[in-house]
Amino acid sequence: MAGVSGRGAAERVAAAVEAVGSGGWEFRNAYRRQLLALSRRIRLLGPFVEELREVPCVPAVEPERALAVLADALEEALDLLQLGRDGSRIFLVLDRDKVMKKFHESIVQLEQALCDFSYDKLDISDEVREQVELVHVQLKRAKERVDMPDDEFYNELLSLYNKSHDPSAELDILGRLSEKLHLTTITDLTQESLALHEMVASGGGNDPGEHIEKMSMLLKKIKDFVQTQNPEMGPPMTTKLMDPNGEPRPRNIPDEFRCPISLELMKDPVIVATGQTYERAFIEKWLASGHQTCPNTQQRMPNTTLTPNYVLRSLIAQWCEANGIDPPKRSTQPDKPTSSCSSSERANIDALLSKLCSADPEEQRSAAAELRLLAKRNANNRICIAEAGAIPLLLSLLSSSNLQTQEHAVTALLNLSIHEDNKTSIISSGAVPGIVHVLKNGSMEARENAAATLFSLSVVDEYKVTIGGTGAIPALVVLLSEGSQRGKKDAAAALFNLCIYQGNKGRAIRAGLVPLIMGLVTNPTGALLDEAMAILSILSSHPEGKAAIGAAEPVPVLVEMIGSGSPRNRENAAAVMLHLSVQSVHLARAQECGIMVPLRDLALNGTERGRRKAVQLLERMSRFLVRQQEGISSHEQMLDELERQLDAFGPGVTEADILEQSGLL
Repeated sequence: MAGVSGRGAAERVAAAVEAVGSGGWEFRNAYRRQLLALSRRIRLLGPFVEELREVPCVPAVEPERALAVLADALEEALDLLQLGRDGSRIFLVLDRDKVMKKFHESIVQLEQALCDFSYDKLDISDEVREQVELVHVQLKRAKERVDMPDDEFYNELLSLYNKSHDPSAELDILGRLSEKLHLTTITDLTQESLALHEMVASGGGNDPGEHIEKMSMLLKKIKDFVQTQNPEMGPPMTTKLMDPNGEPRPRNIPDEFRCPISLELMKDPVIVATGQTYERAFIEKWLASGHQTCPNTQQRMPNTTLTPNYVLRSLIAQWCEANGIDPPKRSTQPDKPTSSCSSSERANIDALLSKLCSADPEEQRSAAAELRLLAKRNANNRICIAEAGAIPLLLSLLSSSNLQTQEHAVTALLNLSIHEDNKTSIISSGAVPGIVHVLKNGSMEARENAAATLFSLSVVDEYKVTIGGTGAIPALVVLLSEGSQRGKKDAAAALFNLCIYQGNKGRAIRAGLVPLIMGLVTNPTGALLDEAMAILSILSSHPEGKAAIGAAEPVPVLVEMIGSGSPRNRENAAAVMLHLSVQSVHLARAQECGIMVPLRDLALNGTERGRRKAVQLLERMSRFLVRQQEGISSHEQMLDELERQLDAFGPGVTEADILEQSGLL
């Protein structure tokens, strides 16, 4: 009986080691080094497993028990490797302490399992025994060394998650995070969105909704940044594919874009408490029918909170546009947030709203100022104020002749817009024209906060279209030109976000943004240089933008930026230069400016995106130089032939005579 039990432990050991050695273990997250080291040590046990399979049975209790302990340790390690391969990259970093504790526990468990192992009773060869002992020594050394992931990486991700970062540094932070998290393609982003919600749901806690929403918004920021920095990810196809009969060809909708209940393309995906995503209308019907379980997993749902899946919604819209399909329209009815507002707090808010309706301008001003402060204080106040009906009243004050009242009203709206559900209420109330009015005519602080409000609202993709169509972009360009330093930063942030949408790029270009941005790029003080280069990179993907940038003699400054700029600015300069390289005149100018040396350095030492752009640009430069050399050679050959014919014809025959005879004149 002991032999049968021992054989089972041996099979478990073999199965775990072979699973790790079978391949398919790609680790694209912050723990790549630790995961590779763990998998490598387990794979080194392969020869041990081969000899173990040749043992007919385990003859004694002692090695049987040792094998069972080793099997337990290997299976725990296998679970950790699977977590590293399939888990949410964002969640794994934010949960750093728990993940590192799992690494340490796994290493300790493996090291103890291999300590004083009874090799003799298992008839294991000396050579294999030495290899297992080598693995044991490595594990023992690893147990005593704490190999924490990058602290700066963790802190930057945490600052974005908690919204405690410096807004002016956001683009640089997003660039570093997208590279370190390996979130650079639509596939990466979709997989991360799915993994994130599944992982949070399985990680415990009765109400993961807020956690999911914050991480979803963080992932959406990264997605918007990646799409902006890589215009080739955007929707290149605008025509529908037709079958031979002229009918639209059906598309294979990705499974992750279908609602698990209806199996149809989702238009308003929401996340339930188990972490699964459904179409809002269908999951609401399911819950209204009295069901208390998740349709997909059959788990009992601890609550019925529905959290918008902004990342997936954006990816679905992008996939639709790329495949010539009209994006699905979702309900414009805003989600109804709930608050824990006390009766006294609600009474205070109601009193302030009454003052907003007062005929006394001073009462209006003081009430707007107090609401501004309340909305800034915490999320619960933002919900309470919106629930009480403040948004339409604040909108009416945007046209106030009192500049202070106007400033307080627009800033209160800015603070309210921080809560995601309030964004919909603000937009659906028709706020954008009033905000643009303040942006054009208010005090400098009011204009700054109006720009910041537009930036906040434009986080939702469909609102980029709404805002762009109301005259906001020319007003933002004016603020970028003549505003205070803070006003320019707010305007640049709003313009950057709005120009993610292709249709807004043309509006920005026609409003004169390109010359203004080129002025910032060449400004010796370097003020707003990072923001300017990021915007320039977006605009260069647009035909009008390409023409406007090309007319501004940009090549010398771009070449200089590729050679000596910050990592992010070097890659943006290379991206702009790549878009301009479709015209040989810019390639010729780049060659004159000595682009090849800094470009080769960027291809070797730049960021991942920077290296990719540099390689593409080097290929284009090489083809251009080859064509140029071929043209010179052809011209020289023609001159040689002309000279030979002149010698043959003798005196009195001119070059023109020969060219005319040859049909070249």
